[in-house]
Amino acid sequence: MDYKTILYEVDNGLAKITLNRPESGNAINRDLGHEFMAVCIRATTDPAVRCILVSGAGKNYGFGGDLKFFATEMDTVEATLIELTAVLHQGIQRLHHGKAPVIIAVNGVAAGGGFSLALFGDIVIAGKSSKFVSAYTNAGLSPDGSSSYYLPRVVGLRRAQELMLTNRMLSADEALDWGLITKVVDDDALAEEAEKLGRTLAAGPTKAYAGVKQLLSRTFEQSLEVQLEIESRNIAANAASADGREGLDSFINKRKPDFKGE
Repeated sequence: MDYKTILYEVDNGLAKITLNRPESGNAINRDLGHEFMAVCIRATTDPAVRCILVSGAGKNYGFGGDLKFFATEMDTVEATLIELTAVLHQGIQRLHHGKAPVIIAVNGVAAGGGFSLALFGDIVIAGKSSKFVSAYTNAGLSPDGSSSYYLPRVVGLRRAQELMLTNRMLSADEALDWGLITKVVDDDALAEEAEKLGRTLAAGPTKAYAGVKQLLSRTFEQSLEVQLEIESRNIAANAASADGREGLDSFINKRKPDFKGE
């Protein structure tokens, strides 16, 4: 299936989702929102997908909402934004709850909705010259795209308040220091580094990764007792899985494991 605003391909278990409106800084309009939801559903329901890599085409990861598009919808802008956030958020939820680890590769500017779409990954790699800014209140808007959920969890409440209220821009190194991202690499090495990691994870124990995602997604809401019970069920189920048995056998016999994602 071809998309107008997104590039999508799957190769050896790695699904690559590329926001593809480079001429507008990958700004989010109606087409991109709907196609993002569709491709996220597609990636998270395909049993062949064992890792997902999200990136942006062109010089920038994402400028956020397409304000020129919003200007054409002013008579119905409230309904338009309800629709657009509904589909965008469904895509994010699919990736958040999916079994496959999600890598985000950030190049250039991640602002507004692009800033939000840089936060939900399990691992976020950024180019050295990349910049991060919330930017919503500059346009008289409040955040969407999951940033109010993820940002305080990864940088703390006080820093999240500062970023969202003052629109302070962070460099890649500052974002790393704050815990906003996982790793900084040279700009010209970003695509290669992100894909290399994606292929490594795509060859790994997918069910175990899914267990990690599930456990960490709930850890701030659960009591210790509930979290321990979920840990118990997950590790037992993984040990009984094909990959769990393969992992244990390879460790005992001092050989490299051959995980199948099963």
